[in-house]
Amino acid sequence: MILLSWSHARVPVYGLGCLEVHVPIEIREERPDDVAAVRDLNRRAFGQDQEGNIVDALRANGAVLLSLVATLNDRVVGHIVYSPLSISRNITVAALGPMAVLPECQRQGIGGKLIEAGNQKLKDAGCPFIIVVGHADYYPRFGFKPASGHGIKCEWDVPDDVFMLLVLDRAKMKAVSGLARYRHEFSSVS
Repeated sequence: MILLSWSHARVPVYGLGCLEVHVPIEIREERPDDVAAVRDLNRRAFGQDQEGNIVDALRANGAVLLSLVATLNDRVVGHIVYSPLSISRNITVAALGPMAVLPECQRQGIGGKLIEAGNQKLKDAGCPFIIVVGHADYYPRFGFKPASGHGIKCEWDVPDDVFMLLVLDRAKMKAVSGLARYRHEFSSVS
């Protein structure tokens, strides 16, 4: 099922740099035949295997709330995964990440479209909020704000401005505070 489709991209053309063309980019849920492409995408985007290994471990342990891919001409060029995250009072919410886009396809809005589609799907499913550890200059454009403003702290020692949340349901968010704990795959997989 295609969640989102749009027609705009900058495509690298040998000897000419990047050209703006109108090509269909689609966002859909990950399928089993996407696994190898998602692993390769994470390796290329992050320059290491750790993020791909985390995604594989989350998938193997049944800990994926939502996994979306962006495709260009049926080639996986972007991926985002959401997994369960618990807050002190046994409240389970969604953790965003890893999120990756092929280096040659970055800065074209693909990551943003993945975030928007994933966040909307989780909102529609009744998720109260989403947590992310990410770039302080990037995620606020999607409504993320420092989680400390809601009394939520990260289990890891990270700067306040990179540990953010996006409220999806204010009523369910009331009186929620405490320590946010990621799944063990984030700390045990290398």
